[in-house]
Amino acid sequence: MVEKSESSTISGQAIANWRNWAKQQAIAYKIPAHEVDWLLQEVAQLDALALRLESFKERSQISVKLPLSELTQLWETRVKERVPVQYLVGITPWRNFSLKVSSSVLIPRPETELMIDLAVKAVGESLVTDLELGNWVDLGTGSGAIALGLAQVFPQAKIHAVDNSYSALKIAQENAIDLGFSGRINFYQGSWWNPLENLQGKVSGLLSNPPYIPTKMLSQLAPEVRENEPYLALDGGKDGLDAIRHLINTAPDYLHSGGIFLIEMMAGQGETVSQLLHDFSAYQQIKILTDLAGKERFALAYLR
Repeated sequence: MVEKSESSTISGQAIANWRNWAKQQAIAYKIPAHEVDWLLQEVAQLDALALRLESFKERSQISVKLPLSELTQLWETRVKERVPVQYLVGITPWRNFSLKVSSSVLIPRPETELMIDLAVKAVGESLVTDLELGNWVDLGTGSGAIALGLAQVFPQAKIHAVDNSYSALKIAQENAIDLGFSGRINFYQGSWWNPLENLQGKVSGLLSNPPYIPTKMLSQLAPEVRENEPYLALDGGKDGLDAIRHLINTAPDYLHSGGIFLIEMMAGQGETVSQLLHDFSAYQQIKILTDLAGKERFALAYLR
């Protein structure tokens, strides 16, 4: 992770030369070349436009957080050890946020951003009034991304974020402080609903991105994921649905009538998840929704 330290300066041409080398390395190791610029935006005082136009090349001095030798070591860690660039720089963009991340948390994916918009739409289509004023829960919060997104779109709601990992909660709390939401989100350490017994029958909406990858598929994941991201945030059990089943079975104890159930799942699980929801008579208006790529990614239902 890039640590903020006393900055030094380097010429624009030296950065340009390093950038060309790093992009060649990326191509050789089949890594997206745009990650080089992502790293430079964090390490040097350069924005995306300056990098795209290469307008920085003529500058005699550019402030950098790391000397080129350390930057080179960082990039070699990325290409040779397959450490995600998000972990190297310690941040990732998500919606309009810049979130701190570490190997203690799953890197929030662009697909998950859509959950916040789906929650807003679900509230708008509900026959129950004032859902956006009630208690909203993010189970397995990780970096806090979903809880932060909920706090932003539902400014009058009470947000509750739960994670079993103390290290993950620490990252989530830091993100809430950095983004000005620390007074809006309550954080709890524990397994799923366990810390929230006082909210039984009082929750307006549950959002969760639980582990949903079948255990036998974990070895097939890209090394960036398989060897770096937290195992417990990935492993969904034999068929990938252990956590999802648990949430389907327990959410009715906490949601009030008309409350929203919204989870992320793996593409290909939609039919089974839909059947699980239908088999549990507590749910109605069950929908399987797609992400921007058209893949079935989310399950939405309302409590009867």
